[in-house]
Amino acid sequence: MKITGYCKFFRNLYIGDSVRNVNKVKWKLKHGAGQLSVYVITNTTTGNDQLEILHCANLKQPYYKEHPAFVYGIANGYSEAMELVMKIASEASEAGMPGELIQYLDKFNK
Repeated sequence: MKITGYCKFFRNLYIGDSVRNVNKVKWKLKHGAGQLSVYVITNTTTGNDQLEILHCANLKQPYYKEHPAFVYGIANGYSEAMELVMKIASEASEAGMPGELIQYLDKFNK
């Protein structure tokens, strides 16, 4: 059984304005270390083209050791995570891809 980590990160990661020391936060997310106010924006596990906001503690579940979450954004608090999702949705809409958030983001991750 190969353990790959708890998450992988989007190349152009969206970072909330109040997140400090991004590299330390990313390290803790990859290694399953606890953080009280950190939320992540990931793709849903249901396979549709939408984003999901999770508290970072969810990534400590055993499932994510075998199937690392793909993180598009990191926020300090749920409301900041909502702001990042709204920003992504707005950018996707301006690019002519309303409602196709994952497809829009994946264009930039190649």
